[in-house]
Amino acid sequence: MNKLFLITLSGIFTINVMAQEKIVQTAGRDQLGEFAPKFAQLNDDVLFGEVWNRTDKLGLRDRSLITVTALISQGITDSSLVHHLRSAKNNGITRTEIAETITHIGFYAGWPKAWAAFRLAKEVWAEDSVGEDAKAAFQRTMIFPVGEPNTAYARYFTGNSYLAPVSREQVNVANVTFEPRCRNNWHVHRASKGGGQMLVGVSGRGWYQQEGKPAVEILPGTVIHVPAGVRHWHGAAADSWFAHLAFEVPGENTSTEWLEPVTDEEYDKLGR
Repeated sequence: MNKLFLITLSGIFTINVMAQEKIVQTAGRDQLGEFAPKFAQLNDDVLFGEVWNRTDKLGLRDRSLITVTALISQGITDSSLVHHLRSAKNNGITRTEIAETITHIGFYAGWPKAWAAFRLAKEVWAEDSVGEDAKAAFQRTMIFPVGEPNTAYARYFTGNSYLAPVSREQVNVANVTFEPRCRNNWHVHRASKGGGQMLVGVSGRGWYQQEGKPAVEILPGTVIHVPAGVRHWHGAAADSWFAHLAFEVPGENTSTEWLEPVTDEEYDKLGR
């Protein structure tokens, strides 16, 4: 677990950040293990096993953008580009960002290459077209903005979430929006004194669950008090978008410890 230090006007805060999940690749051995075992080993163990896992040097999101750009520039639009487009999406690249990236590539690498890449990208991000319409409809139900994709914390969420800072004066407040079924990992707000978090339902329907207790439904106006040191998670219901305001409660030596994801089995026990 790594530690990230944030320096603010009110002090220094330490956030415990779980290490990036290690990439494991077997495609080389699966497809070429008997025909070209050395190539398969280099592909799986060196390229993906070592280079892609050097996230302390360059994050997965940036590596995905570099790889997609390199492949499109060479005119490679086969299954390898599809694989890396899917990886880029999983690593937090949005539909808007990939469209802008390919447009930019087109001016430098060639217009026909961009056209070919767009055909594949549209298929990979097809579900997001529906998602954009649903997000726009949800935005009309609340006064706070949905915000931007929550890419900085995407590794700690199952599904897509969005973050919109509301205030950085006196108390940090953010509007967090979850797509249906999206939830954050189990986590704990640490503090030697004070600390914790307060959630206020804004729109849609969601869940809050403290370890060892039944889940609590969050509706617009619902207030949830999360004490420091309590293991918990929160997110959207299966059939509803959901947004809540998240208030950081001031304290001493505050940090957030991110833990394992909420499994589908755990989540599905809640019903819809």
